Amino acid sequence: MQVQIGNDIIDVKMPKSLKGILVGGGIFLLILILAVTSFYTVQVEEEGVVLRFGKHVDTVGPGLHFKAPFGIDEVIRVPVTRQLKQEFGFGTEGNTNRYQWTNPNEMRMEKNMVTGDLNSALVEWVIQYRIADPKRYLFEVRNADETLRDASESVMREVVGDRTVDEVITIGRQEIAEECSRRLDELIKLYNLGLTIDQVQLKNVNPPEPVQASFNEVNTAQQDKEKAINVANGEYNRTVPKARGQALQKISEAEGYASARVNEAEGDVARFSALLAEYKKAPDVTRRRIYLETMEEALPAMGRRVILDGSGQDVLPVLPLDVLKGTTKSAAPPKQ
Repeated sequence: MQVQIGNDIIDVKMPKSLKGILVGGGIFLLILILAVTSFYTVQVEEEGVVLRFGKHVDTVGPGLHFKAPFGIDEVIRVPVTRQLKQEFGFGTEGNTNRYQWTNPNEMRMEKNMVTGDLNSALVEWVIQYRIADPKRYLFEVRNADETLRDASESVMREVVGDRTVDEVITIGRQEIAEECSRRLDELIKLYNLGLTIDQVQLKNVNPPEPVQASFNEVNTAQQDKEKAINVANGEYNRTVPKARGQALQKISEAEGYASARVNEAEGDVARFSALLAEYKKAPDVTRRRIYLETMEEALPAMGRRVILDGSGQDVLPVLPLDVLKGTTKSAAPPKQ
């Protein structure tokens, strides 16, 4: 080996042992580079897209795989099972997806929308999606995530523009989300983005800031109205069944009383019929027995008794012994 020192060239002989070490080190380094660039690992939630000189040749699943070394093959790992999301009108800090939200100025523009009745509304929403086809996701469009953001904003403005401000802010939120999801699926298939939409969800939907206080008062009044209606319905549901139960109870009692009276009357008729039959057999005896039985029932209930003679003209007063007895007891002098 020649070494130049100034203008002189000097021959220097390298020891054979050092030359062997350098050659061995070079071979080892070459083998190491070959091993490092020939194998790669794809994680469980990923798929690997293999490119050979920039052209797609294969898509592999999770695990350890072999590829052509020295940069001939390149592998792009795509998280196909991870659920991704994009936020519009607001942003959550600490996210790992750089397309999840944009800068604050863009957020204010995204959420400011015009409804079908020419009113303004502030709409914030989220889309959740997955990568279904890594090849289409990487190569069919220049930037699938950015295209998805633009498509989602376009669809949301179109759907909101077909509805009134009351529908957007109150009763139509679920219908708007479902309509946006359906239309966004159609655009994804049309553009071959290789994505699939899991959910479109409306978050905060408010009127513009200058009228928010008035709108909140209207909402409060509407809620009070619904609360009063619910209370009235609850009272109705408690009172009406109770009244119906009481009515049925009264009807049952009346029907029972009617049955008892009918049975009692039928019993009286049967008794009278039997008595009449006996009376016809022996009128005098039966008349006297009836008279005596009647007197036994009537006389004990009489407080004052009057006796008439046979003609009914003369009255014979009877001394009320029970009354005198009670008076005598009450008027007795106290014991000394």
